[in-house]
Amino acid sequence: MTSFSGDTVGVGFLGAGDIAILHAKAVAKVPGAKLVGLWNRSQDRAEQRAADFGCRNHATPEELVSDPNIHAVFVLTNLETHLEYTKLALEHGKHVLVEKPVGQSIAEIQEMNDLATAKNLTCMPGHNYIYESGMSRTRDLVDAGDLGTIVSAYVMYNIHHPEEVAKRYPGVVRQILTHHSYILLYLVGAPIELCAMKSVMHYKEYAEEDIAMVQMRLKNGALAHFCASFAADDHAADPWTVMVKVIGTAGSTRYSYRDHVEIKPGLVHSQTYTAYQGSVMNEVKHFLVDCVRLGAKPLSTMEDAITAQRMIEAAEESIRNKSIVTLR
Repeated sequence: MTSFSGDTVGVGFLGAGDIAILHAKAVAKVPGAKLVGLWNRSQDRAEQRAADFGCRNHATPEELVSDPNIHAVFVLTNLETHLEYTKLALEHGKHVLVEKPVGQSIAEIQEMNDLATAKNLTCMPGHNYIYESGMSRTRDLVDAGDLGTIVSAYVMYNIHHPEEVAKRYPGVVRQILTHHSYILLYLVGAPIELCAMKSVMHYKEYAEEDIAMVQMRLKNGALAHFCASFAADDHAADPWTVMVKVIGTAGSTRYSYRDHVEIKPGLVHSQTYTAYQGSVMNEVKHFLVDCVRLGAKPLSTMEDAITAQRMIEAAEESIRNKSIVTLR
C-alpha cells in the first residue's frame, strides 16, 4: 500500500450513530490525525454530532468523500449500505475502515477488497477485539507452542439488550457472532465444520434471534464453542459477560471484560466496560498510523472478513437445515 506523506491524516465519518462516539474518541487520541467531517442520514443527529466532535457536517456522502482534507473514511452506517459507501470512498481515493459486519455476503466483501486492491488503498474491516493486548498475548502463546496442542476454544457474550436497542441490529448471529468468528480466526484458525442453533427468548415484536450458540471442529480435531446472547446479563461470580478462552495441553489463557470494569452509565449496555472503547482506540491507531501513514498491511484483512462471513453463512445454513455444515 502507498504510505501517507502529509502532516495530518484527515478522517471523515459516514454515519454518526452510537459507534461514531467511540471512533471519534479514538481518532482524537491518535497523534497526527484529525476528524475533519461527518455525514449522517438524519441531519438533526449529524448537526449534534458535528458540534460534539468539533468537525464539519457534510450535506451528502459525495460531498464528504470529495473533501481534499479527508484522506481516510470510516464507514459506520447500517450493514445494508456498507458496500455502497465503501465503494464510494475507495473510488474517490480514500482509505477505508468499514465497521463489522463488513458486508451482507461474501460477494459484497470480495467486491470491496477487489476495488481496494485495484486502487492500491487500504480497506480494513472493523475487527476491533483482536487489537486488545490480551488477544495478542494469546496469539503469541499459541504461535510459540507455549500452550501445547490446542484442545478447545470458547468465545462467550452475554449482555442484555432491550428490544428497542436490538432492533438496530440484524440479530446476534450476524451482529455478535461476526466478532466471535474473527476472534477465533485470529487466535487458532478457521473451523472445518460447525453446527448452530438460535432462539428468541424475550422479544415481543422483533423477529430476529436474541441468543445463538455454535459448536465447531478445528483442523487439528480441537473443538470450539460460541455463545452470543442479548437475552440476559450474566452477573454470576465469574461472569461470561465477554469471555475468550483458549485451552491447550500445556496451558491455557483467557481474555475477559471483567479484567477492568467501570461502573457508570453506558451507551446501550447495562454495565460499562473500558475494554470495548480501548479495543476501538487500538484498532483506529493501527489503521491510521500503521496502515494509512506507513502503508502496512492490516492485522485483520478483508480476506479474514470473507472467512468470517463464510462462518456466519455456514451457521445460518446449519440453523436453517438443522445440520452439520462443512466449511469450504
